[in-house]
Amino acid sequence: MADPTQITQQQIGFAPEVAPYAQRLLGRAESLFDEDYMQYQPERTAGFSPLQQMSYDNAALMQSQPQLQDATAMAGLAGLGALNTSYTYNPYTAQQFTGGTNAPPGYDASGKFQPGTGAVGQYMSPYMDTVVARQQQDLQRQGDIARQTQNAQAARSGAFGGSGNLIANNQLNAQLARQKGDVQAKGLQDAYSQAMNQFNAQQGQNQAAAQLNAQQGQFGAGLGLQGLQTALTGANALGALGGQQYQQNMGINAVQNQYGLQQQAQMQKDLDTRYQDYLNYQNYPYKQIGFMSDILRGVPLTQTGSSVYQAPPSAAQNITSLGLGAAGISKLLAGGGVAMSNGGGLGALALNNLV
Repeated sequence: MADPTQITQQQIGFAPEVAPYAQRLLGRAESLFDEDYMQYQPERTAGFSPLQQMSYDNAALMQSQPQLQDATAMAGLAGLGALNTSYTYNPYTAQQFTGGTNAPPGYDASGKFQPGTGAVGQYMSPYMDTVVARQQQDLQRQGDIARQTQNAQAARSGAFGGSGNLIANNQLNAQLARQKGDVQAKGLQDAYSQAMNQFNAQQGQNQAAAQLNAQQGQFGAGLGLQGLQTALTGANALGALGGQQYQQNMGINAVQNQYGLQQQAQMQKDLDTRYQDYLNYQNYPYKQIGFMSDILRGVPLTQTGSSVYQAPPSAAQNITSLGLGAAGISKLLAGGGVAMSNGGGLGALALNNLV
């Protein structure tokens, strides 16, 4: 028979006043382990803010400004009007008073007065022949008186019908014919000069009128071009206003979107805060367990030991000793300590790691 064996037993564990807290800690940890995962139900992402949505809606409705269409139409009309503006300058050509088909005034073979053709005949006085005839009649009367006087003198002297009287009468007739010719020539010259002066005056008036018409045509064309230029300027102004309105609308949309982003960021911050509060609420029990575990880890343990002598164990006793580990946990929770023996077990190992 073998000699008795000395066995030394040491017990390390919580003090009796601390052991209930450790037991509660393990129970609470087990209950949390059995809980199911709880998904966060509220929204976590903030949607578009009202200002953002307004800027997007306005951007979707934006199109070219109506002023641009009006400006395009006005510019097109102004361009077509400028192309259709015409001014034809017709310089005035002065006419010739004589020359070509214009015949000067005169008398035909029968002695009838002819005022001439063309411009000469147009401006020659139709009464010139009558005036000359009256003057010639006066000369004829004066010549007849002079002839009668000459004949009377010749008769008193007894020379009437003689050669002297005949010569004197011929001289009177020649003088009368010359005077009539002078009157006729002077009448034609005066009438011709007056007709030429009138013709020149009319030419001056015609030329002045032609120049005035040309100036009026130029003035009218200038006014038309000024009107077209004004229309083009108005079209450019409308186009610029349309561009300014577009830029203003874009600026408004940009400002709305900018402040809308700030609103969205604020709403997202509120959602993030709520989600963090949810996580804090979910993690609160685990933090409490960790806090309690940290406290228990800092509590000093108690250690007791004793030695006993016993006979060598039989084979049946060795098998039974495998259950000492579970019994050790029971002693720890009930008596405030864990028996660290040659047997042990998984329960004793877990509790030892806890402390």
